[in-house]
Amino acid sequence: MGYARACSVALVGVEGVVVEVQADLEPGVAAFTLVGLPDKSLIESRDRVRAAVVNSGAEWPQKKLTVGLSPASVPKSGSGFDLAVACAVLGAAERLDPAAIADVVMIGELGLDGRVRPVRGVLPAVLAAAEAGYQQVVVPEQTAGEAALVPGVSVLGVRSLRQLIAILCDEPVPDEPVDDRGRPDAMLAGLMVPGTGLGAGLASPQGEGHIPDLADVAGQPRPRKALEVAAAGGHHLLFSGPPGAGKTMLAERLSAVLPPLTRQESLEVTAVHSVAGILPPGEPLVSRAPYCAPHHSATMQSLVGGGNGMPRPGAVSLAHRGVLFLDEAPEFSGKALDALRQPLESGHVVVARAAGVVRLPARFLMVLAANPCPCGRHSLTGAGCECPPSVVRRYQARLSGPLLDRVDLRVEVEPVDRADLLEQGGRGEPTAVVAARVREARARAAERLAGTPWTTNSEVPGHELRTRLLAAPGALAAAERDLERGILTARGLDRVLRVAWTVADLRGAPRPEDRDIAVALELRTGIQRGAPMEMGAL
Repeated sequence: MGYARACSVALVGVEGVVVEVQADLEPGVAAFTLVGLPDKSLIESRDRVRAAVVNSGAEWPQKKLTVGLSPASVPKSGSGFDLAVACAVLGAAERLDPAAIADVVMIGELGLDGRVRPVRGVLPAVLAAAEAGYQQVVVPEQTAGEAALVPGVSVLGVRSLRQLIAILCDEPVPDEPVDDRGRPDAMLAGLMVPGTGLGAGLASPQGEGHIPDLADVAGQPRPRKALEVAAAGGHHLLFSGPPGAGKTMLAERLSAVLPPLTRQESLEVTAVHSVAGILPPGEPLVSRAPYCAPHHSATMQSLVGGGNGMPRPGAVSLAHRGVLFLDEAPEFSGKALDALRQPLESGHVVVARAAGVVRLPARFLMVLAANPCPCGRHSLTGAGCECPPSVVRRYQARLSGPLLDRVDLRVEVEPVDRADLLEQGGRGEPTAVVAARVREARARAAERLAGTPWTTNSEVPGHELRTRLLAAPGALAAAERDLERGILTARGLDRVLRVAWTVADLRGAPRPEDRDIAVALELRTGIQRGAPMEMGAL
């Protein structure tokens, strides 16, 4: 009788659970039994592992073989357990020293020829292993850079099972050809979030090699400044206006205005993208704010997460620490839009399915773009909108009141005039200039919020704004009147205060004054307060 164990990791959402892979050999009729709540792809590993072991030059044991995955109560899915199963079997057969593999975490899929192929979720798996106290990890060579992001862990990248056997047995390591195809075809399927395809929305908005610049936007000084306020404070934004006015162009440039991700934020975003299988080859760490723009036909599951079996990250998680852009927002289904309420408030989404409950990160900056009516010409003077008033009302009502109450900035985007379009009015500021002001404003907010769990103004609870982070005396008079008239809700008042703090940070002021409150109210309600708002004074 032979026994050996190795370790691997089961992913539950974007969190990992270390799993012991135990192999037991007993005399009897040759059979291979796999227990421990495996899914179908894991059950099929029996055939993959057997072929990989034989084709790697090792002998398959002709005995009764039982492989157990412990803890047995945790659902396990995917092909990432193949490498650990193969080594545990070889350890039980005494081809490998059981002591050499007992405390090694192994992650990887095996091809029938013994090649080790990459899998999703390597980074969160290695993070879970490090937190559990494991110091040695074996991963596919293509994902070694991703695993090496975790400090305190020794990472070994291998190309084949044959190489790993030679390393563990202190034998000459055979040379294996490099798999220059990068991630396998199965990983390309990760570009498609269950429900609808969202992978294209994660690419560069203007295609490969082109970085969108705010200087490309003709005119639109007010929407540009609203975009700057949104980036500085992390405030959600609604652009409404006719087609062709520049709503999409503005939204596509928002992620470049956001500050670079911190180390912790980069690890969070990379973990989500690793689980989704959309990390580009050769770029193991995501350092820039992601941009996700799902099509308006996206289902609720594709937005908030879901799929068969254990829930997978949706668009709100893929946009974590970045921008979620919903173009033609009224065309999205009402259920899909209303499902955004929880992550907009809490910064995470909890998805409950029969296979389990998963908590996924989802702190994103949402940008909505909407036409005033189905034909888009309702607000244009003399353009001949043919939509009946009832149709216009129904179209605008697709964005529910509770959802809009969570949107801090609502800006009308007017049509571009001839002078701005032909650059006779001068070009606007480039992204680099605006991004510098945003970084300075965020630095002021971070200094003020030091020692608290919040980093941006949009995260600060209303109680703190009303008790500790106070505005100048008398500055809230206009906002209080709007609250009494029903123009603002209690949540709306809190959001006005958050925007006012951001406006003050952009000006370099120590706290919001009445002028900052007026700007925040105008950006939220669209109602002009006294003299026209001079956004350039921010």
